[in-house]
Amino acid sequence: MENEKETVSTLLGFDDSVNMVLEDVTEFEITPEGRRITKLDQILLNRNNITMLMPRGEGHEV
Repeated sequence: MENEKETVSTLLGFDDSVNMVLEDVTEFEITPEGRRITKLDQILLNRNNITMLMPRGEGHEV
C-alpha cells in the first residue's frame, strides 16, 4: 500500500474500479516506534491505496 503498510488477507470481492473487500486482515506497518501489527475482521480497500498485489505470496509471518 502507498502509506508503507503491507496487508495480508483474503479477497472477498472487488468492483470494476478494483476497490476490494478483504477479510481476516493483518496490517503490517513500520513506524518510528517500531513494527505495528493490526488485525481486522473486514475492510474496504480503495484502489488508490494499492500499489502491488501478490496472490498467495509469501508475506510476513503472522
